[in-house]
Amino acid sequence: MTIATIFLGFVGPWQWIIIGLAILLLFGGRKLPELMKGLGTGIKEFKNATKDEDKEEEDKKES
Repeated sequence: MTIATIFLGFVGPWQWIIIGLAILLLFGGRKLPELMKGLGTGIKEFKNATKDEDKEEEDKKES
């Protein structure tokens, strides 16, 4: 078991609601969509970079 699995096992639905409300209070309703958009863009770029890396490794193996 990893630490993340253990941590997520202890967080229930009420805790997620409280975490969400805390984030909403910290950043406000106007900044939240911008934060989520930035997070989505970052995840998308990370996935593309890992795909490119895998493709380069396959090309090296074929050569």
